[in-house]
Amino acid sequence: MSRPRIVIVGAGFAGYRTAQILSRKARGRAEIVMLNPTDYFLYLPLLPQVAAGILEPRRVTVSLSGTLPEVKLVLGEAGRIDLDARQVHYTGPEGEGGTLSYDRLVLAAGSVNKLLPIPGVAEHAHGFRGLPEALYLRDHVTRQVELAAATDDPKRCSSRCTFVVVGAGYTGTEVAAHGQLFTDAQVAKQPLRTGMRPRWILLDIADRVLPELDERLSRTADAVLRERGVDVRMGTSVKEATPDGVLLTDGEFVDTRTLVWCVGVRPDPLAESLGLPMERGRLLVDPHLQVPGRPEVFACGDAAAVPDLENPGSYTPMTAQHAWRQGKVCAHNIAASFGDGQRQAYRHKDLGFVVDLGGAKAAANPLGVNLSGVAAGAVTRGYHLAAMPGNRVRVAADWLLDTVLPRQAVQLGLVRSWSVPLDTASPEVARVPGRPLGDTPSPGGAGPAEPAKNQPGGEPAKNQPDGEPARNQPGGEPAKNQPGGEPARNQPGGEPVKGSTDAGGKALAPPPDQPEPGPDVAPGPVRRTDRPSQGDA
Repeated sequence: MSRPRIVIVGAGFAGYRTAQILSRKARGRAEIVMLNPTDYFLYLPLLPQVAAGILEPRRVTVSLSGTLPEVKLVLGEAGRIDLDARQVHYTGPEGEGGTLSYDRLVLAAGSVNKLLPIPGVAEHAHGFRGLPEALYLRDHVTRQVELAAATDDPKRCSSRCTFVVVGAGYTGTEVAAHGQLFTDAQVAKQPLRTGMRPRWILLDIADRVLPELDERLSRTADAVLRERGVDVRMGTSVKEATPDGVLLTDGEFVDTRTLVWCVGVRPDPLAESLGLPMERGRLLVDPHLQVPGRPEVFACGDAAAVPDLENPGSYTPMTAQHAWRQGKVCAHNIAASFGDGQRQAYRHKDLGFVVDLGGAKAAANPLGVNLSGVAAGAVTRGYHLAAMPGNRVRVAADWLLDTVLPRQAVQLGLVRSWSVPLDTASPEVARVPGRPLGDTPSPGGAGPAEPAKNQPGGEPAKNQPDGEPARNQPGGEPAKNQPGGEPARNQPGGEPVKGSTDAGGKALAPPPDQPEPGPDVAPGPVRRTDRPSQGDA
């Protein structure tokens, strides 16, 4: 008799925990398959420390095959799920299609950057949901400080050393707090013009920092940020983003080359594609984490709207704490569906939150006890070490070294601006040159989707002024004098210039279905065929 197959889509907090518990309970009696774009579990709460140069990238990643030996790892992104046939169609890392049949399915695809209809944000901002985005921000901030120190133009120096973070929640607050310390350490060795220092601005439409947490934690974080020099502006957000800065809702224009988007998250679009009942983009499940009418399908984590039994009428918030514990309950209930044990309803009270503000500062309320300063810092780091499923010794070693040695502020250049677009359903995977943006694999898992609009589609441009990449090219902003911020002709994603030739001397023709460039046609990427043509340009 063949073993039943359990397919887990996603290796975030919920998916990883489900696989971990199931592999212990199954003991070889079931085949457990995990489908994920990467071969690691990412410990997201420590990502700001990667961007600030405290931790090396691999410290916050945990090998799936190394820690889940009884789980079969399949690298790929889920595209179409056929609920009637019980099949998951996916696209592999090299564009190949595949199909996984299942007896039980766990949807734990997690969340992606939350977008708002603000002009210019999708083109000029970067999110903070994956390791590639953290690595990009680390390189980008380092580059801006180095270029600012080398210029004699005070306006350009100020622009490069102004960093805007939108969203004063958990992630945005930590990014701004760590970012200010990181850039201050850089300019201590590489001074800027007299009287100038890096400037971090934290924006949010809420009336206080960390609005979702206890007010005392909010006051502690706000005091630390302001004492450190962060410009905290509540009740303010971005009205428009441009290549040269951002227009705020209060009418002020801030010259900047850096816009970090931390306004929150939205469930992975995969859940919505199933055509099942939803709650604000999250898949509705019962208290046992099963999808009504589909007893073989379970969902947990950010992708699932789980009834909050501690607060009737509401759903559990999208936090790592809930996702991790939902994964455990999900594993027990899957085992119960095969006759091993009894089903459990998910019920959990928040145990408190910790916010690392860099250095020895933090804000924490473990079990409702409000802490600040060094005590909160010790509790925060102790919590993270206990919560991580691996790499504890390496993380602790990096923390120790950071207290006695200066940080290495260098650009590795491994992740470029165009490879981490804000509008993506796969923040954990950086885009590669010459390949379409794999936001959503095509139906049936045949391959990735068409490139997103205004996204370059090839190699970076070289020999740009000031030693920088061309704007809207890897590591930079949109090219100057290009309509609508589109790529320059003969640059990634753009059309060749009229009359240009290839290496063999032949004239280059525009791509099929692409109009000839003219006064009313902006050069840009190949037109998509999956949406109405009106407004494509």
